Amino acid sequence: MLDQLLVLVSVTALVMVIPGPDMILVLRNTFVGGRRAGLQTSAGVLSGNLVHITYCVLGIGLIISQSILVFSALKYAGAAYLVYLGIVSLRSRTTVLDTGATDGRRPNRTWFAQGLANNLLNPKGTLFYLGVFTTIIDPDTSPATMVLFVLAMMTVSASFWLLFVYTLDRPVIRRSVERSQLTVNRIFGALVLLMGLRVAMSR
Repeated sequence: MLDQLLVLVSVTALVMVIPGPDMILVLRNTFVGGRRAGLQTSAGVLSGNLVHITYCVLGIGLIISQSILVFSALKYAGAAYLVYLGIVSLRSRTTVLDTGATDGRRPNRTWFAQGLANNLLNPKGTLFYLGVFTTIIDPDTSPATMVLFVLAMMTVSASFWLLFVYTLDRPVIRRSVERSQLTVNRIFGALVLLMGLRVAMSR
């Protein structure tokens, strides 16, 4: 079991540091809305991960991975959502970054919902968790071991997002972003847009 756990943690950590739609969205929202936005977006991403894990454990992921229609629907829905976020960011104007204080003017659920939707609409999440579980889990794996594996994956993911957001929110980085936020919006809008197009064209 220790070997399986080490493989699981290593693979999860490796996947986390590879840039993808979730990382781009968390990065963009942290720069635009501050630490609170980044943490809420990360929480949405983690909730989406938990959904992926749940249905993969229950075997539904196998059905989705074998259905071209379902996979395509998820892929294009996710791509459309990323393209939408990219266009919104490209069209946005310079605004003052939110340092984390709640002013009551922005719905607290906005960032969480973006992270959740972005993660759930990414069909590669299904294939990743399905691939991991079919590699390290067999019919003899006990429920307790399964829970341990899930907790290990979620712990690695949560630790990464906390480190990622808090690093982006460091004063020196935030000051540089505040001086050129319009440029930042354009850059990350373009990145999100390109990521959406990449997802749409992926096979």
